Amino acid sequence: QVQLVESGGGLVQTGGSLRLSCAASGRAFSSYVMAWFRQAPGKEHAFVGAISWSGANTYTADSVKGRFTISRDNAKNSLYLQMNSLNPEDTAVYYCAAKAGSLPATSDIAYDYWGQGTQVTVSS
Repeated sequence: QVQLVESGGGLVQTGGSLRLSCAASGRAFSSYVMAWFRQAPGKEHAFVGAISWSGANTYTADSVKGRFTISRDNAKNSLYLQMNSLNPEDTAVYYCAAKAGSLPATSDIAYDYWGQGTQVTVSS
């Protein structure tokens, strides 16, 4: 089992940047595929990006490609999401999630563990 805690959210103006972090504790962080999802008010979880256990492979949603970068540091049991060129459509609660196995997934039902989320608000 792994526990996840996100941080780094906040209020930023359009065009600004934020870096989200997800600190993991518990078993073998490096064995999990990690991902970021976001949830806007009244909407379901939306996939943002995923990263393989080694960090060698990353996947990002088309809506954030070229603006967001997912990375991890297994030595620090941490996952990151660098978000640049933010716009109001990026406003949401951002969650990190972990799944066992080696295959990243874009569906939230594939993930076993979730953090509590961190709010990102982008003002126009």
